[in-house]
Amino acid sequence: MTAAPAGASTTGVSAGAFDPDRPHRLSSSVSVRPESFGALVYDFHTRRLSFLKTKPLVHVVQALEHHDDVHGALAEAGVTESDRDQYMRALAGLAQAGTITPR
Repeated sequence: MTAAPAGASTTGVSAGAFDPDRPHRLSSSVSVRPESFGALVYDFHTRRLSFLKTKPLVHVVQALEHHDDVHGALAEAGVTESDRDQYMRALAGLAQAGTITPR
């Protein structure tokens, strides 16, 4: 998974912060190229290349647009309760980088 910024948390969400109770989607400026390890992510606006280090994380990111909140995408991808915090941190980092955005 991608690393989340130090101190990233999904509790006590402030305005503009990652809120897993809201719907999200892949940013329109981002392209995802599947790879054996997960995916390469390229942002055409910032020219930033990053990685999604697991296939389940790729599935979650791509499923976001089909769910009313992040929790639905995690459930669809089969993310277990014990792994949810790790995924939430990764998604918060992706939101901070602009890879995913609220919709």
